[in-house]
Amino acid sequence: MITWLKRFKTELLLFVAAVALLGFGESVVNSTLNNFLNDTFSISSLQRTFLEFPRELPGFLVVFISAALFFLRSRRLAVFASLLSSCGFLLIAFFPRSLHILFIWIFMYSAGQHLLMPLTSSIAMEMAHKGQDGRRLGQVNSIRNVATVLGSFIIFLGFKYFNFTFKTSFILAALVYLIAAAFFFRMEPGKAHPPKLRLQLHKEYRLYYWLAILFGTRKQIFLTFAPWVLVTIYHKPTAVIATLLFMGGLAGIIFQPILGKAIDQLGEKTVFIAEAIILVFVCLGYGYAKDVLSLSSAFWLVSVCFVADQLLMSVNMARATYLKKIARHPDHITPTLTMAVTMDHLFSISVALVGGVIWAIFGYQFVFLFGGFIALLSLFLAQFVHIPDKHKRSHDTVLLEED
Repeated sequence: MITWLKRFKTELLLFVAAVALLGFGESVVNSTLNNFLNDTFSISSLQRTFLEFPRELPGFLVVFISAALFFLRSRRLAVFASLLSSCGFLLIAFFPRSLHILFIWIFMYSAGQHLLMPLTSSIAMEMAHKGQDGRRLGQVNSIRNVATVLGSFIIFLGFKYFNFTFKTSFILAALVYLIAAAFFFRMEPGKAHPPKLRLQLHKEYRLYYWLAILFGTRKQIFLTFAPWVLVTIYHKPTAVIATLLFMGGLAGIIFQPILGKAIDQLGEKTVFIAEAIILVFVCLGYGYAKDVLSLSSAFWLVSVCFVADQLLMSVNMARATYLKKIARHPDHITPTLTMAVTMDHLFSISVALVGGVIWAIFGYQFVFLFGGFIALLSLFLAQFVHIPDKHKRSHDTVLLEED
């Protein structure tokens, strides 16, 4: 028993270190990518939208990529994914010759990131005590947020005081992803899932699939158009984007564990409803702040929306815990999480393209009006969330034991 506990703690430390490094690297890229594209290629809003295709296409293909790599166990697949992203960042740093070539490098690093999305959630829940999946995800994501804060802070300092270049940033991201791969490699290999299980759809999980799809479309609006509003409408430099990511990450350190406990104690349904209501107001703030406020006041409101939106992305862990509670078999969890990533990206890619056209023809306000409609759909579907009684009973038992 003592040996098992030591091994568990070692595995958890390795996993947390790897996830923290992933958060750091992702923060570095998110802080610089939009300004890199704008400064290097002077692309239009419509061209920026079409760049989302190679970045989000791996999300659609992730279930097929993971099925093709079925011979790799979960932690080994995480090693491969981290290395793939690292290579992509290095190629962007040294060979950003044209937009067409950049498409390939973006596809490469994005494929690694999308493979890691379901893997990190499922591994974290494997390392949770019974009835405390949300708490474990909250703890892990909080630590990841600390790394995100550090990454955006370093970018802020680097660009403002130390003459950082975009090349420096992408090399730094490549390095930390490489180290993350080493940590994943030191972990136990984990489980393997046959291709048939990875490619299977289960009608029992259809509500989960729809919740994931709506999350993907709303997420795409935030990732693509929210930073682009700050860069092109409010004309803010890299340091400002990094500062907002820093503030969101700092708030997330406190918010993530609280959210994790709320999921365990209040339930996923309550969390989904609260998320949808807040998102409606966030989208209205993004789209119409400049129309009703002075430019400076509008920027402050949009900044608050940006940070709030960043925090609400964490609610995706409630979708993961919801799936675990309704799963008919534990082996369904990782493949279904992966399938959900593919399904949500089928829609999110379309949303990115359609959103770019809407922006070009009608203006950016209508993109966020559409986002508000997506939030209302999520609010409607949240009413149908139901947790089986067996999970409620086990959850109540855990609470009694804690008391």
